[in-house]
Amino acid sequence: MLRTALRNVLAHKTRLIMTVLAVCLGVAFISGSLVFADSTTAAYRAAMSRNYADIDVSVGPKSVPGASADEQYGALDDALVRKLSAVPGVASVRPTAGGSVTLAAKDGTPMRADTMGGKLGVAYVPGSDGQDSRYPLTSGRAPRDGGEVALDRGTAAAAGYSLGDTVTLATEGPVLTMRLVGLVSTTDSRVNAGGTLTVFDKATAQKLFAAPGHYSGMDLTAAPGTDQFELANRVGAVLPADRAEATTATAQADQQSVFIAGKTKSFERLPLLFAVVSLFIGTFLIVNTFTMLVAHRSREIALLRAIGATRRQVVRSVLAEAALVGLAASALGFVLGLGVATVLPNVLDTSGDLLPSGPLVIGPAAILASLAVGVGVTVLAAWLPSRRAARIAPIEAMRTAEQPPSATLSRIRGAVGLAMVVLGVGLLLSLSDATSATDDNLRTAMFGCGILVTGLIVLAPLLAGPVIRLIGRLTTRFGVVGDLARENTLRDPRRTAATAVALMISTALVSGLAVINQSTSEALDSQAAAGLSADYVISTRNTTTAIDPAAVQRVADVPGVRTASAVADSTLSAGPLVKTVSGVDPKTVDDVLKLHFLSGSVKGLGPGKLAVSHSFARDHHVTTGEQIKVSIGPGDRDEPYTVVGVYQDNPTAQDVLGYRADVQIHGYLRDSVQRILVRTTDGTVSHDLEKRLRAAVSDSPLLKVQNRAQLVQEQAGVAGDLMTLMFGLLAIGVLISALGMVNTLAMSVSERTREIGVLRAIGMDRSGIRAMIRLEAVCVAAFGTLLGMAGGLFGAWKVSGLANGAIPQYSFSLPWGTLALVVLLSLAVGAVAAALPARRAAALSPLEAVAQA
Repeated sequence: MLRTALRNVLAHKTRLIMTVLAVCLGVAFISGSLVFADSTTAAYRAAMSRNYADIDVSVGPKSVPGASADEQYGALDDALVRKLSAVPGVASVRPTAGGSVTLAAKDGTPMRADTMGGKLGVAYVPGSDGQDSRYPLTSGRAPRDGGEVALDRGTAAAAGYSLGDTVTLATEGPVLTMRLVGLVSTTDSRVNAGGTLTVFDKATAQKLFAAPGHYSGMDLTAAPGTDQFELANRVGAVLPADRAEATTATAQADQQSVFIAGKTKSFERLPLLFAVVSLFIGTFLIVNTFTMLVAHRSREIALLRAIGATRRQVVRSVLAEAALVGLAASALGFVLGLGVATVLPNVLDTSGDLLPSGPLVIGPAAILASLAVGVGVTVLAAWLPSRRAARIAPIEAMRTAEQPPSATLSRIRGAVGLAMVVLGVGLLLSLSDATSATDDNLRTAMFGCGILVTGLIVLAPLLAGPVIRLIGRLTTRFGVVGDLARENTLRDPRRTAATAVALMISTALVSGLAVINQSTSEALDSQAAAGLSADYVISTRNTTTAIDPAAVQRVADVPGVRTASAVADSTLSAGPLVKTVSGVDPKTVDDVLKLHFLSGSVKGLGPGKLAVSHSFARDHHVTTGEQIKVSIGPGDRDEPYTVVGVYQDNPTAQDVLGYRADVQIHGYLRDSVQRILVRTTDGTVSHDLEKRLRAAVSDSPLLKVQNRAQLVQEQAGVAGDLMTLMFGLLAIGVLISALGMVNTLAMSVSERTREIGVLRAIGMDRSGIRAMIRLEAVCVAAFGTLLGMAGGLFGAWKVSGLANGAIPQYSFSLPWGTLALVVLLSLAVGAVAAALPARRAAALSPLEAVAQA
């Protein structure tokens, strides 16, 4: 039977190519993501090894929440450098003073302003030879005072700076300007991956990143033969235990490995999602292909049964064919996966970072996963057709090449499909009164949508008749060709449904996501505008940087500004959850924020008091007048606060409103502010006023100056990622659907060779044959699109209620343009997929076609 299976695969290789292509798409995404993950992890580790090549132990300050710079870094001075140099086993000690620096390019554009890492500021600490071996100069000289700076060559090139230019930069507060006096090179992987490097003289770096005369860390190299763990113990013995600590390079590498694993996992999610979708949709193509092959070869199977083949042997023969197809798909998919792994670094969102370069790492997991998925999915999908083949009785198969489904099976299918649709609809309808996206509600929504789509798949053969007849009213406009196309589509509803299912699934996914995306975008836009009275928002890009305190008054003094209210932002820990808190001035907040209080008032805000959003109050079960223990900022020090009000969710106010002084005391940067909400005298928004506001904050690259319209536009940027995902899923579904249609139509043309010959013989020309085949494909595409659109829109409509609790402005909104594009694209796919089968059908000679058996 194995020889028979191999012969059948070779005999129908053209028809099986589409199946191979469908499966290999999913295999390619899986193998590509695994190879990419292994390669990226190996490259990260190699880069990390270079970073720690000559470091065995690092000494740093112990974190003390709320401590001043002098208290934090007081122990790390030149005296400690000399003390550590005398520790047995220490070959060298290199003090460091570094932190984060945001540069402005020569044209004023902030560099990497929206990223947390990769913006390195370091001290140039020359050795005995007058050079710092970590940052060798390539041109110019090292900085000597606070008015000079050196840059990495790549950083200077990206920013457009040349030696002698004035460089604008900022660390935490005021903007600094320095003259570029040197260019350096570095092996630091963070810089070579797209980061920036700014080099200061030692005294300036100490002042910016630690404290005058002190360092932010020290790197130690062990003498030959000295174990780094033993050295760490010796070093720890001479350190002030409450102010500094020693860490081995191995421990640092382990911490980095955890970070690398998490980062790599996040990169894997998108290709794996595409893999799941493509394999799920491709499964229906496999089932359809083998079902058609079994029907086409029913006489052959009957003959095998007649000469002694058992049902088990027939099943094994079909599954062996599937295994061979899966093996070919796995091999091709793995090769394509190597291409996916090569391309992924260029298409993934890495927040401006370049992933470290290195060779592709092909591990056993990627190879085994490709084989398991490719062969496994194909064999499993072919199991049902193989069972059908085994049930063919020899005499029945010798009488006819095609047996219609029994009425009993059709009734069972209808009952099961209808039950699943009713169950899915019922689960979604149960969410009608839901007002929040709790885990239980989300699970119910996902389960309901899944059951609904599955029910539509089961019912598809029964729905094909009435839906195709409805569509056929349009095809009749094409005369006899249109009538024939409709009847040919109705000839085998199961085949029509199986071909349309792939397009139905992708259309359901995309239409549902499109509606949710449109509705959410409009709600966020409305919420951003409704919750803000200020005309401008000046803000830092994260809570670990700050606005120059003097800038608040400068902004208030700008002509045309009515109110400038400073806001201190930080995190707030309440049990296991971390939320955001905005420290505000209760005297001015009403002038810049539109707060709708459900209970209490912002006027009650003061020391030891909080106002919380409706979502926060619901999640933490607190109401006005009650106390709650929370921790503001870094560290773990829960303190009791009294809730003075509950307000409707407001993105500008964030999760919790606190008294500004309370937040400033406990925030990441003591006594700092992260936003200034600006209300103009008459609501004026102009380019000139924006320039004056930017000048008031010294055009700091750390800050954004945005009016309300720009804030709304920024919210819309989040939706762009979802749109990309939507059309990616649509592209996969469309591609596999096209393969399925080509396969089905090619098989249909082969089965109807004599019929097409008769049509040619009685006068239908080649253009009529081509039009008939194209209209058949368009009917199938329209059927799948309508079914998918109905399921997707209904699911999105019922799920929309979950967003109302978090976003009161949320309302169901149809993206007509996107939906129209999906419909047109689906119909176009049908027409394009029919091109090759239609051409083949039109090329048949009437006499030869009629003469064929």
